[in-house]
Amino acid sequence: MLSPLRAISVAFLLAFAALPASADTGVLLLAHGGRAEWNARVTELAAQVDRQMPTETAFGMATRAAMQASIDRLVARGVTEIVAVPLFVSSWSSVITSTEYLLGLRAQAPTALAHHAKMDHGQHDAHAADGTAPVKSPVPVRMTPALNDHAIVADILASRARAMSRDPQEEAVVIVAHGPNEEDDNRRWLADMATLARRVAALETFAVVDYLTLRDDAPRQVRDRATAELRALVERRTREGRRVLVVPLLISFGGIERGLYERLQGLSYTMADAALMPDDRLVGWVLAMARGGRP
Repeated sequence: MLSPLRAISVAFLLAFAALPASADTGVLLLAHGGRAEWNARVTELAAQVDRQMPTETAFGMATRAAMQASIDRLVARGVTEIVAVPLFVSSWSSVITSTEYLLGLRAQAPTALAHHAKMDHGQHDAHAADGTAPVKSPVPVRMTPALNDHAIVADILASRARAMSRDPQEEAVVIVAHGPNEEDDNRRWLADMATLARRVAALETFAVVDYLTLRDDAPRQVRDRATAELRALVERRTREGRRVLVVPLLISFGGIERGLYERLQGLSYTMADAALMPDDRLVGWVLAMARGGRP
């Protein structure tokens, strides 16, 4: 059950998102992209946002061609301002900084931009063959933060844990995220996850709410260390007599969760059957961010 303060906070954000929008503002929804089911969930979310604000989706990791095409579609629809909303777990990654540069919001190109530009997302960019030149837009473009530690994210995570719960006071929740490569970025991820953990704890009386990142794309020794940390944490909570509830901090299931199952093999735990998506509260988050809402 939501605490009165948290219930008011989330209700305010969702009510704010439902306010009438200026027809002149368009939403550029940025999403990683994945398998057909994953993409379909994002497309459905975008369709719901589009009922209130003109919305176009750009799939990919700092993929210039996709962003340019979506911007062109929004301009053709008559918008006079574009708000880019990254449907990513965290703002702390080279994907986000590269996207900021491509949108003309960062003066210097990040080192990782060239790497992202070489990745094949099935897009062809006639204007910038290497995908590293900023997009062209006749209207102003601004960009919001990613999901980070937003109250709506904590609300969804608490719901996922609550759906598995039998006796919260005897259960340990473990929030697990993919995580970034760089150590500085990882510290920022963990800081946001600490806030999310506190918010989840305020929403439900779980015995403890833990959090960690898996560092899936980092060097092997870093990944192995993260795996060992995860297993040790689950084993420790189990020895304490806690029922362990694993809640993935992922945008959507679509294959990446399989690695988590492998890392947890042989341990006693229950995992949520859904990530952040599908969930209509994310529609409210996109609208709130596009209209200037904050946690």
